[in-house]
Amino acid sequence: MKDHVKPRFTMRWLALALSSLLPLIGTSVTAQPAKTPIKLAINWFPTGDHGPYYVAQDKGYFDKNGLVVSIENSKGSGDAVAKADTDRADIAIADTSVVLAAIARGAKVKIVGMIFDETPQNVFSRKDAPMREPKDMVGKSIGAPPGDSQRMAWPAFARKNGIDPASVTWINIEPTAKVAALATKRVDGVADLITGQPNFEKAMGAGEVVEMPWAKFGYNMYSMAFVVSEKTLAERPEIIRKFLQAAYQGWSDVMVDREPSLAIYKKRVPEIDVDFVRRNTAMGIELMRTQRYKDHGLGWIDEKKMCESTETANTYMGLARKVDCTTVYTNKLLPKVALPLPVK
Repeated sequence: MKDHVKPRFTMRWLALALSSLLPLIGTSVTAQPAKTPIKLAINWFPTGDHGPYYVAQDKGYFDKNGLVVSIENSKGSGDAVAKADTDRADIAIADTSVVLAAIARGAKVKIVGMIFDETPQNVFSRKDAPMREPKDMVGKSIGAPPGDSQRMAWPAFARKNGIDPASVTWINIEPTAKVAALATKRVDGVADLITGQPNFEKAMGAGEVVEMPWAKFGYNMYSMAFVVSEKTLAERPEIIRKFLQAAYQGWSDVMVDREPSLAIYKKRVPEIDVDFVRRNTAMGIELMRTQRYKDHGLGWIDEKKMCESTETANTYMGLARKVDCTTVYTNKLLPKVALPLPVK
């Protein structure tokens, strides 16, 4: 009889002990913090300068920071800024000139990090009807979506170069139709970032496309930047800080491991043209190999350059009101992700 009592007692004790632990086990499981969903509105459809965010997704950088990031296309910087301002996106990518114009109209947004340290603004034309300098644009037609950053910044560039902004006719085209519109002579030129050159050459042939970089003609405003609403900045600054950490780490990886990063991008976005994105990305990286980024880390916003950019907008863009350069940006949430390449 004793032989049966002890096992029966032991099993009962073991069952009681396990049952008392179950609530503790359940508590440890449910205590895991939930991931925070974040929507990133890019300024266009995916091109070379958007690859780093898909790389950050794939490598788990957002996940490690407690974020679940979805990426949404936009129809130009104006569209992207509007999404951030109305909280339809948590963070957006947009051109600085467009952000300044939106702030002048009353948008409650702020720049929290730069992407390109040098401007990629440019106009493409055909070799048989080249536009090599600003005066060549007078009387011509230029294609761009209504919310395109260069279209919105055009008055500043034109006036800075002594041209009447009304002397150019702007033609509405979809972002994806820029190359076709120029190749088929629907327009005389197309406003597009210099990094888009490979796309035009692929369709029109090497040497058949003429570039007119705006920086060459006295326009070197800040360009593509991360933008958030003031509400998001006030209520969720740590979320934005974590996003920027992961996003710039994605850029660092793309700079160092270009082909593996390209393979990840293709896996995530199968429709991209690998050859175009390879060249497009390389050109974008060149705009980031600056002493500023070497000294302060990727995305750093220089007050002097921001104030010069704002002054250009205030003077030439016909803003609804003058904008104070010191209030449109902050470096406070920027991580210091090192530029992994030498300064060019």
